[in-house]
Amino acid sequence: MTYVSNDRASGSTRRTALAGLLGGAGAVLAAGCTATGAMPRNAPTAGGTASASAPAGGPTPGVMTLFKDPGFNFSGLLALGASGYGAGEVGEVLTAANTINKAGLSAQTYTETFKKLGDQLMAAPQGGKAGTQTTRFRALRAAQYYAQALFFVLGSDDPGTEEQLYKAGRGAWDTFCKLCDPAPVTAKVPYGKTPLPVWFFRPDESGERRPTVLLTNGSDGQNVDMWTYGVSAALERGWNALVYEGPGQGQLLFVDQVVFTPRWETVVSPIVDWLAARSDVDTRRIALTGLSMAGDLAPRAAAFENRIAALVAMPGVLAPWLGFPAEIRKILTPDKEATNRIWNDEVVPELPPSAAETMKKRFEPFSVPAMLDARKGKMFTDFYTPAKIIESLDITSVVGRIKMPTLVLDYDDEQFYPGQPRQMYDRLKAPKDYVKLTAATGAQLHCSPMAPQQHCEVVFDWLQEKLSAG
Repeated sequence: MTYVSNDRASGSTRRTALAGLLGGAGAVLAAGCTATGAMPRNAPTAGGTASASAPAGGPTPGVMTLFKDPGFNFSGLLALGASGYGAGEVGEVLTAANTINKAGLSAQTYTETFKKLGDQLMAAPQGGKAGTQTTRFRALRAAQYYAQALFFVLGSDDPGTEEQLYKAGRGAWDTFCKLCDPAPVTAKVPYGKTPLPVWFFRPDESGERRPTVLLTNGSDGQNVDMWTYGVSAALERGWNALVYEGPGQGQLLFVDQVVFTPRWETVVSPIVDWLAARSDVDTRRIALTGLSMAGDLAPRAAAFENRIAALVAMPGVLAPWLGFPAEIRKILTPDKEATNRIWNDEVVPELPPSAAETMKKRFEPFSVPAMLDARKGKMFTDFYTPAKIIESLDITSVVGRIKMPTLVLDYDDEQFYPGQPRQMYDRLKAPKDYVKLTAATGAQLHCSPMAPQQHCEVVFDWLQEKLSAG
């Protein structure tokens, strides 16, 4: 861990470039934590057994290889790493990986295998007996496995089950929450025409005023990820933690069909209002964290919401649009009609199936028509509208407004937003710290998928210092 304180191409050329760039799942089409990204492509060992080493000289030595495809591998590593917080089981994940590799790695086999595992955990155990804690933690793991299936369902044989699969994962999460002691307070916080579902976790029901961490997810993570990247760590320290689903996330996306907004302060401020009305929240010590693409969203909110006492960007992200390859960004022109003509006539016909699946997933949180088309197995035709939304998430011009102490995380081999964390840190005018999690302790890659406990130690030790000082 490194710590520092205080002219458009012709149609044929474009098609050639895109075909080469998007021909494999290693293309960096990043917008969130569980994304297809550049990782080692070494194959599993014979029989599909997971290997704990990458090829010599590979881009990310030391990364465990569950799947030869880097996108699937990254997703699998998140499930494996979550085992440290009970949101997965090493044996279950590795067995699922072997099953998938034996059947032949694909979106279909991946989705099918993890959905089946979630279904098994949510079913009554053999003999019909299960204690409350067994049911609780089976539900937490089920939520993880449904989330794994959900990420790749648009590329499966049945993309139309996306909403149903989200609801299965949400049901598992809600079951887990109801069996927590104490159970989190649930509520619907006003937000336009569609309220925000929130889960407010407390260490106990004493009513003691406590520091509170408001946890913000990325573009495609689920609530179970917030347990791994904050809720459990907060409760262990005697703090409150709030999880929520905002526009472009969870229920608001998959059910209510509300896409991302670039004005994330309009999402966070109503939640802070809700927290401020509670007697068990120390309003002087409310922290805001943002995981993955929320490393852009949370800083945007903090630039306009002065009740936040401390901010953590995990990693720091200035412009999510720059997480897409230049060849994709070049499709966008000032003219909507021209942009969509390029997309539909020159790009889509040349996209290999794996690249088409990736584009559907990457764009659905920003376009309801794109999501609905993907559920029908079709490629969206309006590239311009969602691309402009992603472009509008650029927070470069507002970072200087942030006033509260801010921690910017970075990672060795950050595959989605390389360079952006340091750029954010350099632009901040507030008290600031920069931490890079490294391969030396297995914490490399976006979001440190193999080391969430290390990740939380860094974040919550820093928050402890800042909130105590406050």
